[in-house]
Amino acid sequence: MGLTKQYLRYAASAVFGVIGSQKANIVYVTLRGGERGRYVAVAACEHVFIWDIRKGEKVLILQGQKHEVSFLCPSPDGVHIAVGYEDGAVRIFSLLNGESNVSFSGHKSGVSVINYDALGAQLVTGSKDTDVIVWDVINECGLYRLKGHKDIITQALFLQDKNLLVTSSKDSFVKWWDLDTQHCFKTMVGHRSEVWGMVLLNQENRLLTGSADSELRAWDISYLEEEKAEGEPKVKKGKSLLDDDDDDDDKEDHKKGDEDESIEERVLSCKKAGSILREARDRVVSLTSDSKAKVLACHGDDSVLELFTVLSEEEVQRKMNKKLKKAKKKAAKAQDDAGEPVVERALKDEIIRLTNIKASAKIRWVDCLSYAGGELKVALLLQNNTIETYSLKTLDKTPTANKTARLTLGGHRTDVRTLAFSSDNLAFLSASGDTVKVWNRSTLQVIRTMACDYALCSLFVPGDRQIILGTKSGKLQIFELASGSLLETKEAHDGALWSMCLAPDQRGVITGSADKTVKFWEFELIKDKGTNQKRLTVKHTRTLQLEEDVLCVKFSPDHRLLAVSLLDCTVKIFYTDTLKFFLSLYGHKLPVLCLDISHDSTLIATGSADRNVKLWGLDFGDCHRSLFAHDDSVMFLQFVPKTHLFFTAGKDRKIKQWDADKFEHIQTLEGHHREVWCVAISPNGDHLVSSSHDKSLRLWERTREPIILEEEREMEREAEFEESMAKGDVPVVPGETEGEAAPAGKKTVETVKAAERIMEALELYRDETRKMEEHKYACESAGKELPPPKCNPILVAFGNVTPSRYVLDVIKKVRSSELEVSLLVLPFPYVPELLKLFNSYIQQGLEVELVCRCLFFLLKIHFGQITSNQMLLSVIDELRTNTLSRVCQIRVSAVRKKGK
Repeated sequence: MGLTKQYLRYAASAVFGVIGSQKANIVYVTLRGGERGRYVAVAACEHVFIWDIRKGEKVLILQGQKHEVSFLCPSPDGVHIAVGYEDGAVRIFSLLNGESNVSFSGHKSGVSVINYDALGAQLVTGSKDTDVIVWDVINECGLYRLKGHKDIITQALFLQDKNLLVTSSKDSFVKWWDLDTQHCFKTMVGHRSEVWGMVLLNQENRLLTGSADSELRAWDISYLEEEKAEGEPKVKKGKSLLDDDDDDDDKEDHKKGDEDESIEERVLSCKKAGSILREARDRVVSLTSDSKAKVLACHGDDSVLELFTVLSEEEVQRKMNKKLKKAKKKAAKAQDDAGEPVVERALKDEIIRLTNIKASAKIRWVDCLSYAGGELKVALLLQNNTIETYSLKTLDKTPTANKTARLTLGGHRTDVRTLAFSSDNLAFLSASGDTVKVWNRSTLQVIRTMACDYALCSLFVPGDRQIILGTKSGKLQIFELASGSLLETKEAHDGALWSMCLAPDQRGVITGSADKTVKFWEFELIKDKGTNQKRLTVKHTRTLQLEEDVLCVKFSPDHRLLAVSLLDCTVKIFYTDTLKFFLSLYGHKLPVLCLDISHDSTLIATGSADRNVKLWGLDFGDCHRSLFAHDDSVMFLQFVPKTHLFFTAGKDRKIKQWDADKFEHIQTLEGHHREVWCVAISPNGDHLVSSSHDKSLRLWERTREPIILEEEREMEREAEFEESMAKGDVPVVPGETEGEAAPAGKKTVETVKAAERIMEALELYRDETRKMEEHKYACESAGKELPPPKCNPILVAFGNVTPSRYVLDVIKKVRSSELEVSLLVLPFPYVPELLKLFNSYIQQGLEVELVCRCLFFLLKIHFGQITSNQMLLSVIDELRTNTLSRVCQIRVSAVRKKGK
């Protein structure tokens, strides 16, 4: 076997540059018993960052896996935080150590809302798949799925005392659910458009909803309990009193009850109490309140946050008494004999405007925190990758908000469009529409931040003391890193300066622009008139005029040739010394956006908006190979120094590595959630930095792990197969009708694998049982004790456990949240064996609670087949007797312990 070429794997090292992703909300959290209001949690692509507002530092990272974070909700005790993801998963992290031990998988698409109940024992999640799921946090399992909405769920709130749930959606409905019977008993139809937000006020006696207009609608909730006498032929139903301006049609969902028993039926009545007018004219983007529901915060798609205060009953009464006194005085002055003046109580007397907060950019999410003494803290996540916090005194006559913190240093306000590494691999720069930042590669801390124009290309000047930027307005800007100052701005071109390349002799640069020219510049030192010290500048030496806009320019490393990509989809090669035309590379269907020449000046690779990468020889301009590289435009292409390997990045969110000699795809670096704009490769090839439209910068490191291409392709095929397998539908449970309530779990790769592990354990148990029976029969036939058969190596590895105990250990290792779905996909031929094992476990008192849970679920889903199987009748009868006696025994012992 001949030697194969060895490739080394590049692995993700860090995500930085993003202060807060726009997809998920911002929440105040408490860390390790620290002070309230000091820490905020925000999403950062697939991770969650906890920021210390006072220090402006990242103090904890909750590591995600692959999918973007879509919602955050801290638990009532402040110890945990529930995180929802774009794939529909929910993970609960501990804020003490940043680890996640509980995860739920039930939604088919992104989680749009999460809320805990008052005790933190239950969790409700709503999703883009229009389902609402209630989860048991303590038992780590799904309770039920509630179906009924026709669009994205925008809010879901528990009503604690009544065991009710209220949900809102973009389908314009607000639904009320009875969690005891898991059905919707009321649908509010008083909105003409999407319901974007919802809060409960006045001890859950008022509901406030925000819609697509400037009104915040208030609804009074009244709870009535009517006793139904035993044996009544009909159940008296509650009527929904829904008033809107145009008397919209009411819609009622009647409660179903068991008429054979005496029950108390909850009847809930909602009546519109009025509306509050917001100053903004657009839709409500987010609507929230503090934990005591005393302050409301609301904003639209602009930079103004509107704050309202909810007065207590005593404060409202005092206000009404003042109004009445004024009315009496007025009536006395007018000597009006019309009788006692009457002052009507309106919604504006109960909810009054507090103040407005003007943020520095458009607001995306808001969270509030109130303190004793009327202090209020507000945290805002802005659309330009910034967090701002404000504080104000709500008890003041004219409260004014003071900005307490602004987190901006760790990221750019707009997308990073250019990156460059320093020659010593220790630093790199990132430049966006308004700033250029220089980062330390090892610590990922910002060393310098300098204001600049809209940057499109950049490089470090040899010596790494200055940087040069090419801007959208055609200027060259030279910055000095030591002082962080702008040394000079050169009017270089009349159009956007798209590309810049350092000359191989390091004495100058070339620039290519949309004004159809390529210009040659030389570095020189001149005396600064102000300081009388020498400083760097660039001197224009030559110009190459072309017929089309220039998109990219590159010198060959031997300084012999110059490659220029043009808007007419061709790449023109010129001699550097004479600027005479040498070759024209044509074949791309759309313009070439990026190109690079190998270190030995023999190959040129071009990446185009037509999604292809073409490899050409520089001797004759022949196309060696055309590779379909990305699913969208190729935005970046560069050779790894001193190799024929190159990286490409595209708008399809992927970075790929290729071999230009063998024309093979080596590896794909996945992580970005939006278009990748640019990548920089360090001079030694050990590091990559990439920037994306998701506002994040990512660092990738070359590891010592070799890549075997056949194994890579095999792993990709396996991942595709697993994904397709998980997309299959969960088996239908016989006898279950499609209604409002459904099981919470969903089929995933993990549940299928768990079912396979259970099946393998049962097969091992069968084999071992058969071996023991054969050994017993052989001993009887021989009339003497024979040596026992060899034990299965798996059982030996698990500490010589019995086969039955091994099956129980495998079931115990299945995640609690995935147990039901794993048993659901288990084929029926394995069930009889499992039922017999369950009987022996219960007799021995092993994991009775877990075994009962599995037993009842299997009996429920396979009821028909189990009851029609004569062989299982004796097993079921034994199970019934043993289960009842064992559970009663455990219950009695638990009561005794409690008594002690």
